Amino acid sequence: MCETCGCGDPGSYQIRKVGQDDSADNAYEHSHPHSHSPGFSHRHQHLHPHSHTGEDDHRHNPDHGHDHDHDHAHSHDHAHSHNSDSIHGHDVVSGEPVSGKRLINLEKDILETNNLMAERNRGFFEAKKVFCINMVSSPGSGKTSLLERMIIALKDTIPIYIIEGDQQSMLDADRLAKLGVPAVQINTGSGCHLDAIMVNKALKSFDIATGSLLLIENVGNLVCPALFDLGESTRVLVMSVTEGEDKPLKYPAMFRSARLCLINKTDLLPYVDFRIEEATKSASAMNPELEFIEVSAKTGKGMEKLVDWIIGKINTISN
Repeated sequence: MCETCGCGDPGSYQIRKVGQDDSADNAYEHSHPHSHSPGFSHRHQHLHPHSHTGEDDHRHNPDHGHDHDHDHAHSHDHAHSHNSDSIHGHDVVSGEPVSGKRLINLEKDILETNNLMAERNRGFFEAKKVFCINMVSSPGSGKTSLLERMIIALKDTIPIYIIEGDQQSMLDADRLAKLGVPAVQINTGSGCHLDAIMVNKALKSFDIATGSLLLIENVGNLVCPALFDLGESTRVLVMSVTEGEDKPLKYPAMFRSARLCLINKTDLLPYVDFRIEEATKSASAMNPELEFIEVSAKTGKGMEKLVDWIIGKINTISN
């Protein structure tokens, strides 16, 4: 189990480029490096560089450079003192020495490895003036259909690259590659999100042109992808009118992490109980900086506004 978010075993994943066989150069295995989260305690042994024997009641060889008397009262250059039990117990929770022993703080950000790789990805994007969108949503919101619309509208204006994230299959990557853009599929197996390491390895499948657009379709999930920075330029959240207007209240972390919310399937508004005003009000309460565009992947409503938003962002990083 992934200790970071609680998803299934993330021990392996596959990166597959559309049109290529699964080969040693086209598939990767990956294990999450886990460290203990704050609040986890354990004790471990700390041994001195000098040795003790059990025969002389902790007496030492005087040649090892310490001053001792026969009662084992001795001084060290250590900043701490200890009793005749020379094995130290450390507690990382209480913040206090245990039985006169020294505290060593082992707390570490469990997302540190991911965040370091995300910064590497971000530096690459900035150097190449690549605008990278991490598109997130729950399953069935219409991300792939929106991506199709975006690609058709932009592919003659700017080079576009696709990274698709799903637990299994090549369906979405194959679907988007038919539009004439390079696409790579990341299959996460039982994993519920993409991470920065997966994205970094997928990037090696491309020769990304300067001043291009990279579209990442994350695994459909409103929980775990919110935790993982991929190094993206921005995060776009797709919210469908068929999901219910209470999504921002149920999944606040995802709405706080996004910069643009696309309210999709607006062509179905006459048939569902969904109030856009209430949805945007709740989302804005979670994230006052969140922008909104109402779209329909089926009819094309709102796509011109979305394309203008993307071009504006690309022009900003290109200047």
